[in-house]
Amino acid sequence: MTGIDSFLNSRLDQYVNEISRLCAQPSVSARSEGTHECADLVAQVLGQHGFAVQKFETPGNPVLVAHADGESPRTLLCYNHYDVQPPEPLELWTTPPYQPTLRDGALYARGAKDDKGELVARLAAVDAVRSAHGGKLPCGITFVVEGEEEIGSPHIAAFVKQHLALLKCEGAIWEEGETDPDGRPQGILGARGILYVELEAQTLKMDAHSGDAHILPNAAWRLLRALTVLKDEAEHILIPGFYDNVKRPTDRDRALIAALPDREKYLREHFLTGDFVLGYSGKALELAVFEPTCNIAGISAGYQGAGSKTVIPAKATAKLDFRLVPDQDPQDILAKLRAHLRQTGFEDIKVTPIAGMMWPFKEEPDNPLVALCSRTAEEVYGKPSVMVPMVGGSSPIYAFARPLGNIPVIMPGLGYGENRTHSPNEHIRLGDLVNAARHIARIIDGYAELK
Repeated sequence: MTGIDSFLNSRLDQYVNEISRLCAQPSVSARSEGTHECADLVAQVLGQHGFAVQKFETPGNPVLVAHADGESPRTLLCYNHYDVQPPEPLELWTTPPYQPTLRDGALYARGAKDDKGELVARLAAVDAVRSAHGGKLPCGITFVVEGEEEIGSPHIAAFVKQHLALLKCEGAIWEEGETDPDGRPQGILGARGILYVELEAQTLKMDAHSGDAHILPNAAWRLLRALTVLKDEAEHILIPGFYDNVKRPTDRDRALIAALPDREKYLREHFLTGDFVLGYSGKALELAVFEPTCNIAGISAGYQGAGSKTVIPAKATAKLDFRLVPDQDPQDILAKLRAHLRQTGFEDIKVTPIAGMMWPFKEEPDNPLVALCSRTAEEVYGKPSVMVPMVGGSSPIYAFARPLGNIPVIMPGLGYGENRTHSPNEHIRLGDLVNAARHIARIIDGYAELK
């Protein structure tokens, strides 16, 4: 381990430069900006780290699969993605998003944390383990790097099913991970699923003069009334059958949550102007992640420019995301949403799924790979891991775990909670980059002997 750590510390500048090179290439999947160019760049980088790389075209962006053999027949899969979120609003960046900049011990750029820095941290770990083992790896390593994670990974599940033999492995390291505000490494065990839809109301052929509002129907009012039948003021989702398959937290989940540090003060300082939803506080804030949600992500209708324009909107749209918990199915929820709108008199509201659907995933805390991740994390960070049963976000873990034989999945990474992921001034701290690579190197080193 001393050799691994020395290797990583001595080559930090190399890996920072590599992350900067990747981040300088835009790769916004939401608008297909630079994604194919970035896929080619990532393929080049993987090859430079000694991997045999294959590039697969999909109906969307390419998927890269890179493999290196190890001395053990066991293989560890690393999932990452090269696409990023749009950088806007640009005026809130201190330095341009695609001009990677070192400042106060941190690297600032779009994608530095999510997910180009994470990818390079794993490659750095592979380099360090090879160095410590005389140029060999103790186990096989397969990287899968896709370009559509930020739009819901709409093609990755089909890709995995078509390439099961190529992706055969006994466990996986997922894209992200972080330490908590006290510097303790987090062992994240699960993620919620997601259904993202757009609702559209159209009441006129074109916008009309608001002087006719007494006779012409307004699309914005029509849409708002449709939205009110989806959720009540107590946050209860009104779609019949919505909660039928919800799996409630187990006693073990509750015990793990009881051991988590208190985030209430942090959340209040960073986000709130009033109270939490339903007045949650204390551990109820953490347990609430087991509640599925119906969230309005955006509403658009009529004139929204400066000054006034007296119109009746012809069309109104709303973007909604439903975060789903085990064992909810986004396809089932979509069907129930459409049926509910029909049954409540809103059959004219058009429902269009946007991006990919994701299913929930939850790992068991007693899995040997989870234990290896926790044990090696404590070696690196000097503090015991805290187990997080589930996070509020979503990830295509489901697309790999079950089809590949219910493999265990762990999430070690370089986050620290304030990386501004998806926001202006996204960044990683250089010390976190080194520690993430040290941690993952120890996981790779011990994986071949795992029982």
